[in-house]
Amino acid sequence: MKTITKKDVAKRAAVKVNGTVYHTEQVINALFDSLREFMLEADPEIRIEIRDFGVFEVKKTKPKPKARNPKTGEIIYVPARRKTHFKAGRLLKDFLKTPLE
Repeated sequence: MKTITKKDVAKRAAVKVNGTVYHTEQVINALFDSLREFMLEADPEIRIEIRDFGVFEVKKTKPKPKARNPKTGEIIYVPARRKTHFKAGRLLKDFLKTPLE
């Protein structure tokens, strides 16, 4: 599995916009910071929709009063919390559905 970093994204975006990697990296950092801030401000849920890419959501989970620790078998209480979720947009989904050759 290949790992793509923010630097890799900045390099590719810089080529697409004929900009410098340094400037593009600043823009990408600002974008991710903004998305992170929106998600941190979620009270308690939020939906960030980016057309033709996908949807980022912060969702609430229900408390689980009778969860089980699989290692020890002990019954434990798991409080309600928030979790992140990403749902791919149609263009991305359609591309990922194509068979591998």
